[in-house]
Amino acid sequence: DMTVCILGSPIPFLPVLLEGGTRCPGAMVLCLSPTWASRVPSETSPGAWSLLLSRGVSFKVGGHSALETFVPPRRANYVTGTFAPGDPEGGWVGELARDLDCPTGGSVPLARRLEDTLVARWVLAARANLPVPPTLAFVLGARGDLPAEPVAPGVRLVRLEDPQGQQSLVQEEVGAFLGGTAMEPYSQVVVRPAGWRWWGTGTRSTHRKEEGAAVAQAVGARLRGLTEEDSVLLEAMVPTARLPVPPPRSPAPRLPMALRICTLVCRSWGDRPQLCQVACAVGRAESPVRHGAALPQGLDSSLQQWGVVAPSQRQALATRLREATEAAMAALLATEAELSPQQRGGTRAHTDILGERGAGDTAGARGRPAVLSAVSPSTSPGVDFLLACVDDALELVALGTNSQRCLETCVLAEAMGRGVGEPRGDLPRLLAEAMLHRAQCHLVEGKDILLIGAGGVSKSFVWEAARDYGLRIHLVESDPEHFAAGLVQTFLPYDSREHRRDEEHAERVLELLRSRGLRPHACLSYWDDCVVLAALVCQGLGLRGPAPAAVRVAKQKSRTHRHLQRCRRGRPPPAAFAVPCRRLQSHGDVERAAGAVPFPAVAKLEFGAGGVGVRLVENAGQCHAHAARLWRDLRDDADHPGIGLGWGNAMLLMEYVPGTEHDVDLVVFEGRLLGAWVSDNGPTRVPAFLETAACLPSCLPADRQAQLVRAALECCRACGLRDGVFNVELKLGPAGPRLLEINPRMGGFYLRDWIREVYGPDLLLAAVLVALGVPPVLPARPAPRTHLAGVMCLGSEHGETLADGGGMEALRELHGRGLVRLNRLFEEPEGAGEYEEPLLSVACAGATLAEACERLLGLCQGLGIDSPRYPVEHFLSHFK
Repeated sequence: DMTVCILGSPIPFLPVLLEGGTRCPGAMVLCLSPTWASRVPSETSPGAWSLLLSRGVSFKVGGHSALETFVPPRRANYVTGTFAPGDPEGGWVGELARDLDCPTGGSVPLARRLEDTLVARWVLAARANLPVPPTLAFVLGARGDLPAEPVAPGVRLVRLEDPQGQQSLVQEEVGAFLGGTAMEPYSQVVVRPAGWRWWGTGTRSTHRKEEGAAVAQAVGARLRGLTEEDSVLLEAMVPTARLPVPPPRSPAPRLPMALRICTLVCRSWGDRPQLCQVACAVGRAESPVRHGAALPQGLDSSLQQWGVVAPSQRQALATRLREATEAAMAALLATEAELSPQQRGGTRAHTDILGERGAGDTAGARGRPAVLSAVSPSTSPGVDFLLACVDDALELVALGTNSQRCLETCVLAEAMGRGVGEPRGDLPRLLAEAMLHRAQCHLVEGKDILLIGAGGVSKSFVWEAARDYGLRIHLVESDPEHFAAGLVQTFLPYDSREHRRDEEHAERVLELLRSRGLRPHACLSYWDDCVVLAALVCQGLGLRGPAPAAVRVAKQKSRTHRHLQRCRRGRPPPAAFAVPCRRLQSHGDVERAAGAVPFPAVAKLEFGAGGVGVRLVENAGQCHAHAARLWRDLRDDADHPGIGLGWGNAMLLMEYVPGTEHDVDLVVFEGRLLGAWVSDNGPTRVPAFLETAACLPSCLPADRQAQLVRAALECCRACGLRDGVFNVELKLGPAGPRLLEINPRMGGFYLRDWIREVYGPDLLLAAVLVALGVPPVLPARPAPRTHLAGVMCLGSEHGETLADGGGMEALRELHGRGLVRLNRLFEEPEGAGEYEEPLLSVACAGATLAEACERLLGLCQGLGIDSPRYPVEHFLSHFK
């Protein structure tokens, strides 16, 4: 069972619990008492503890909940709760969540660290490159939670051994700070103690910059009670950005107001920060805008009220707010990764959700800055920003981080919106998906996965991913010298290249497993040649997977289309997506096919892969000639490994389908579609059909993408593919989609990498979860984080440029810096002439598809990849 455990008060988490109960009924469990849970030594992580739940409130579909007693106790896969300092439930929640063996969304040590304004400002300035108010900080002793020599723009640290005996040093530092160039734009300063103990106290004093003696005296007074966990801050009061009031203007006096913007950010797919929701509050400037003291309102209307009239300017501010909060979250995560397990509160403790701090922790009174705050639901930090005016331009200035229950603010904003007919927001869904995803990652740890076929260099990511997810891979591979032999738990060399004997191979593999005493939890294959064998082994082990008969139908291209042509039920029926084709095993078959399939047509291998041997033929004569060459050159797997020749070299003749070509990658569980991603392919170099270029996300309108996804799903289901991750290739013409072929395995080449980069989810993990019998949690409404455009490179066209011209070294260097995405498909050029396969894929990202294409074209021109023989600009021309 998968269990997401929420410890403590349900108030901030209730919408998330309800959403999670709908997505994964019974997985969300609320623990309201320390007597409902117990800690036992972990069986998998020495020194850690497992959290077992004997009672809890579980949530189901439709908002139903029930108090249950669990016999035996349920083991938590993900834990979060109330860790904020001063929370009455923080004690038992923090103790139960300490040093767990499962992912933990926050901890008491992390919450306390986040409440320390000095630590937070150092992180935000030094690691996130965000502007902060000029700050002079006094600390006692070494302060191990800070670097020995912290270097952060805008922050100066002074270490004191004896605050009472170093008054002259304090006065000197205060005088230098007040007279420094950083303070020139500001007229007021604030003196206050900082640290998690001072959170929410509002203890501070405000002074004019000219009052140097009074400022030094105030600092000295605060230093008398300084402890090693605290600091005393002297900081500039950054004035609010005061903008002209838009017409109609009232003659009434304009009162000074303060704006607070709360954003909720979570650690989403691929450990990337993702903005979930924004809620604002406005109040008088004389007193802080306290959390919960005012009804929330939207960002856009708040900025309009503040005087930001131009829609483009409001959109630009919203974009900068998102970028700043996500950068702050990324910096905090990177800093946490450098802490020891003891400093984090456990090896698996991390900040997963960012939110706003409580009121009263920024410089206040008249002239109080407009505060933009990133808000936290009790377990994680918030990030506060000032909306300042610098050189007549609006700028966000980061104040610090903190931890408090503020999810209620965003939840209240959503509820208010629904009260006036606004659609349901994304906040509960995004947070529930993040928590459930973390739980599923923990669920697969330590699972024994039988993998059939290792593949080549293009599948190297499998071994790294298996390590990251904690999978124990038992590999069956035909090559006894394969490089993956030393990267897996168990290596089982077995020659299965003659796939026409897969039933016999399956029996031998089962015997191998019995002789080794291996009992895998799941069995699957990412390698095209081995999908039928994997299905047969699954069946023999009684594990979940697509039926062998269904995989056979999908694997044999002509059989796929003949089967679909018989599927006449549905509106439209699957037959509507099939294409006329005929199997070719002899020249006599070519003559018969020529009478049934109109020309121009496409001739290709029946079990082929990678586009090898696919050719446009204009008449029967060209088909005869192409078949003769192919049957002569490609007889068995030794002639060209990995393209399906272990099934023989039979061909098929298929009607040519006009239109644009697309890949649809599907995640299907018990026949239900859980996720789908559409990518576009560029024009090929006719008469060959080797892939040239691609982009993700698709540039098609949503309704045309929906056509492709529905056609792909219906074709898979009609063939009997009801469980797994599948790649479907289709053409889209004026009359809708037509099927090219179904690959009953995860998409190859760059697709897994691109989908992770653009959308976040991992197809490899999804395939493992389906094989384990667990429906993967995927984004219900996936939104692209970037756009990718890529081009294939060939050994024949680019081998000399990449090798001797230094192009490959340049691409590796750019890939290491995150400026391009490089996917090696082969170590050396594979095949020759019309049987050549792409050597690698290189892609560029952009905020828009046009920007990505422009960058890619410039790169290809600079490296010599673009040429008259290989016109990259033409290959990218379809992506509009």
